[in-house]
Amino acid sequence: MTALPEAYASPIHLPFNRACLEEQFTLRTPQPDPGGPGYGVLLRDSKMFVVKERDKFELPHAEWSDVQALYLGYWQGQPCRLVELGDDDQVPDELEMFSLLDEQPLLPIDLLSLGGLSRMILHWQNRSRYCGYCGGPTAWLAGDWGRGCQSCRAHAYPAIHPCAIVLVTRPGEVLLTRKPAWAPNRYSLVAGFQEFGESLEEAAIREIAEETGVIADNIRYVGSQCWPFPSQVMVGFVADFVSGEIRIDTQELADARWFPVDALPQLPPKRSIARYILDTTLSLL
Repeated sequence: MTALPEAYASPIHLPFNRACLEEQFTLRTPQPDPGGPGYGVLLRDSKMFVVKERDKFELPHAEWSDVQALYLGYWQGQPCRLVELGDDDQVPDELEMFSLLDEQPLLPIDLLSLGGLSRMILHWQNRSRYCGYCGGPTAWLAGDWGRGCQSCRAHAYPAIHPCAIVLVTRPGEVLLTRKPAWAPNRYSLVAGFQEFGESLEEAAIREIAEETGVIADNIRYVGSQCWPFPSQVMVGFVADFVSGEIRIDTQELADARWFPVDALPQLPPKRSIARYILDTTLSLL
């Protein structure tokens, strides 16, 4: 059972993308905080704490004046703040914990996506407390999500890491790969980070060759998905097989093989752009 839809109108509407929040949430910058009570996004790593009553999920509402809370913007017309919880922090009994990484998430798509956005911001905050140039402490820049060094005055801005993910096809078959940590019958697409001087299309073609030994071309863009674990944007493509026998990079993969479109293994969950690419491509093969 999951709270997510069976299908998405476009990749923009995949979980963790901002479009999932457009009717509920308005992102602002952390300074200035307007003050007063409001909603809280409570995170412990990839776990989110919410109020659940029967089938209804709500963010907790409080003053938040007695904790370190980072102002995010407005949720349902009221101030919304991010609170990071440590392992030993007490959580009110009325709150229930849900993982943002659940393959079949119970959280509705708007809360799931807000949790993901908040996790990206938290990742940025925790890794930018000190200047990368001189080591001095940093603070939020006014009206911005950047951080400014209080010693050398250097500025730093959020680092979001682009990653290409690509489905390789040939008539009646798709190339799928399996990571060593995955279940034996679980497969997904070739994926990897963009390197210096590459376009994302070049990154996709290189990753295919490096991980599987296969040469591909005619690469086509499908869509993208924010992936807040910890701070990626997954950029999806489809490409055509050209040549080559499968020779896997054993440092990256446990297996790679061609699957007939009518005999597929366990596929990625529907919350991912990998599954979106598969679902929108398989019917065309």
